Amino acid sequence: MPKNTATEAAAEQQTGETFFEAIASYAAVLVVGLFILTFLGQNFVIPSGSMENTLLVGDHLLVDRITLSPGHNWFPLVHYREPQRGDIIVFIKPVPDEVPGQDQPQYLYLVKRLVGVPGDHIHLHDGMVYVNGVAQPQVKTALESPAYPEEQVFLDEFPSVPPVPEAGNYKTEQWAQEFASHLENGDIVVPAGKYFMMGDNRHNSADSRFWGFVPRENIIGRPLFNYWSFKTPDGQLEQPGTGNQLSWIGHVALHFFSDTRWARTLKVVR
Repeated sequence: MPKNTATEAAAEQQTGETFFEAIASYAAVLVVGLFILTFLGQNFVIPSGSMENTLLVGDHLLVDRITLSPGHNWFPLVHYREPQRGDIIVFIKPVPDEVPGQDQPQYLYLVKRLVGVPGDHIHLHDGMVYVNGVAQPQVKTALESPAYPEEQVFLDEFPSVPPVPEAGNYKTEQWAQEFASHLENGDIVVPAGKYFMMGDNRHNSADSRFWGFVPRENIIGRPLFNYWSFKTPDGQLEQPGTGNQLSWIGHVALHFFSDTRWARTLKVVR
């Protein structure tokens, strides 16, 4: 009887996981997780109110990087398609921003609604968006007043008023020079390989009206759902400096339960 017990103990010892096997298991999980976040999905946090009330500042989204990936039909079970009007899109801003404390301009990730695909004729009149002469359904938004009152006419009567580079606004000199070449009978015409993006909160959105079209290759993916939403002041997540970041982390830890928007958890993005 003792002999059998010793044999069983030896067998258990042999089948136990060694230290190096445990490390290899954790490494495999880490590699799979990094693969999913790099190639299949991506975390994205809403930093500003340009998409209110569809998306709120502090919404944390899981972004599908596969469905809209251009020319990568490497997995036959996945449905690939081109971006379509009405899609909410995460993309790389086509013009860089100057970031305080950094020598080189930075290309930012943005999220907007796709309003125009290649070949579309677009204009705004009295704030209503017209695509190929058809008025588009209004999106329920906050519709805040523009940061600069003189931009009101530009926002509501686009492209009747051309963009002019000015200190303190979002218009770029490159877009101002290129703007006229895309006009046709009072519409802005989307060229091949480009897309026209707008924020749902159109009076508080720096979008294609200000800096131009988004190239196809700049499109990252589309948000699937909101996995966590935390009450966040507009612009808080764009504050530079380690001190600001540590202060915000402390605020989140202290107010996690009270300031989490529980009703938005796992909410599908549309």
